[in-house]
Amino acid sequence: MKLHVRDVRDVRDSVIACGLAGAGLLFSAGAQASSSFTGTVEQVWEDGFRLNIGDQQLEVDAYDLCGDLTASHLSGGERLTVSGEFEEGEFDAFMITKSDGSAVCR
Repeated sequence: MKLHVRDVRDVRDSVIACGLAGAGLLFSAGAQASSSFTGTVEQVWEDGFRLNIGDQQLEVDAYDLCGDLTASHLSGGERLTVSGEFEEGEFDAFMITKSDGSAVCR
């Protein structure tokens, strides 16, 4: 059976929706190295947060930027833009920017 991919975003969205653990494998082939999303923070924990991007919720791993201190830098309701890549079923942030243009944790 052959899989025909018309739009990498459709595949990415499906992977997020299904929560597949191997998501990083789909994108490591170079289909999409990095992405950016803008949305509103819904929940924050020690090393990440959930971002509502309109029609989806994105679980963001912020450990590489904030360590275990993400909750001291972000709070629910904040509007953010995150840049990064999908790896192992979640979105690893390379950069987090608040609506005023300030960088988070860097």
